[in-house]
Formats: sequence, structure tokens, C-alpha cells
Amino acid sequence: MKTVVYDKQLHIEAYYFEGIRQSFPSHFHKYYVIGFIENGQRYLCCKNREYIVKKGDIVLFHTEENHSCMQSGEDTLCYRGFHIHNNVMLYLTEKITNKKELPQFSQNVIHNEEIAYYFITLHKMIMNGTMNFVKEEFLLLLFTALIQNYGEPFQNNTLECRKEIEKVCEFIQSHYTEHICLEQICHYAKISKSTLIRAFTKQKGITPYRYLENIRINEAKKLLSEGVCPIDAAIQMGFSDQSHFTNYFSSFIGISPGVYRDIFYNKNKNLEGVKQ
Repeated sequence: MKTVVYDKQLHIEAYYFEGIRQSFPSHFHKYYVIGFIENGQRYLCCKNREYIVKKGDIVLFHTEENHSCMQSGEDTLCYRGFHIHNNVMLYLTEKITNKKELPQFSQNVIHNEEIAYYFITLHKMIMNGTMNFVKEEFLLLLFTALIQNYGEPFQNNTLECRKEIEKVCEFIQSHYTEHICLEQICHYAKISKSTLIRAFTKQKGITPYRYLENIRINEAKKLLSEGVCPIDAAIQMGFSDQSHFTNYFSSFIGISPGVYRDIFYNKNKNLEGVKQ
């Protein structure tokens, strides 16, 4: 069972997965992900580190932080998660720290009973459709505890071929709807193929092609939320066919493009009705 709820009061997405064994390949999101393992055990890889996450663990992923996970053990996964976009995260951190900057967490996997209590309580309220301000209180309690216990300033590391890799990302983000090849990317960024693959994978944690697929999936989500049908989204994003698109989308997001469209297109229509 997979359930997704958008909370229009807090502007965050809540996910609830129960009884699943699905693996998620190396990918990243254009938002923060905070999840709680309610049952089951998973093998997780993030930032070249490997973890076994189990019941009671909390996972934290920053925007564009590459990670993958797969089934470990016999028990199926029961997972609660929040997807929080950068503008919401900026708002929260400013309320908590008086500084308008995105937080960096020191760990990707934590086990903290106080934070788990805030997380589960808030998640259940959102899933149940609670509409009063107690949700915002728990949201602030949750992130206050996270930032105070696990927050740290961003580190400005000098990375190999940093400018070239920035140009590679720039090229991919400008041409993701087209059929592009390594030769084009290398010519634009003035970097060799071998150096590109090594440096890009080291910095981003994924290959340039996987980065391209992530960009396409994230942009497809925008189209689907605007009511575009899955087959048209697949074509506009440069996928070879709808089957290829559906398989990629489901493996990255956990639900099919059609289900995602039904949830978030209706959400947007409801929000437009409120504005009117």
C-alpha cells in the first residue's frame, strides 16, 4: 500500500508505504527527504557510506543528495516520509535560527526517540487531515530538534574540476528534453570523457546519465501536477516510450506517473479553488 498526501497548510508532502519490498536505484530529489522506518530493514547507500536502517531509524537526505536502498531481511518495509521543498525549509530555518539558509545535517541516519515522537505525531495528523495549528507547532518542534542536535554549517570543499562539473550540470539542465551524448557534454564543458565520468561521479555520487534521468523525472513531476497525461509527459521529457518512462518514474518515486498525476493535479485544482 502506498499513500501520498499533500498538506496545503504546511506545504509539504507526506508519504506512507506499507508492506513493500521495492528497491530504489541511485537517485536524488529536488527537495529534502525525512523518513521514519516504522517496520522492516533496508540496505542504504549514501555519500559512499553503507547503512542497515531498521525499525525506529530516521533518514535525512538533503536536496540533490544521491542515495539508493534495497530490501534487507524478511520483513517488508513500513515507511513514513516527508518531502520538503527548499522554500519551505528556508522558511522553517529562519523561524528557528533567524538565519535564512538551508540547513546541513551531520548524519544521514539517526535514532532519536524525541525526534521520532515529533515526526510520527505530525505525520499521523497530516495523514488524518488535521487542520488546526497544532500541526505547525509539531513541525517547528521537529525541525528545532533536528537542527539543534544534527545541524551544521555548509562546508565549501574544493572539488576536482568543480567549474567543469557545474558546466556539465548547466548543459544537462538546458538540454534534458533532447537526445544528448557524452561528446556534446564534454565539448561544452571542455573536459575529457574519462575525467568527466570520474569527477562527476565523485562529486555527485551518480553518473552524468543518471543525473539526466533524475532531472527528467523531476521535471515530469511538474508536468503531471499540471494535468499533463503520462504519455505526453514522457514525450516532452525525451523518454523513448511511455513504458520506459513509467518504469523509471516508479523506481524513483515509488508510485506510477498516473497515480502521481491523480494526487497532485487534484491538489493543484483544489488550491486554485481556494484562491478564487
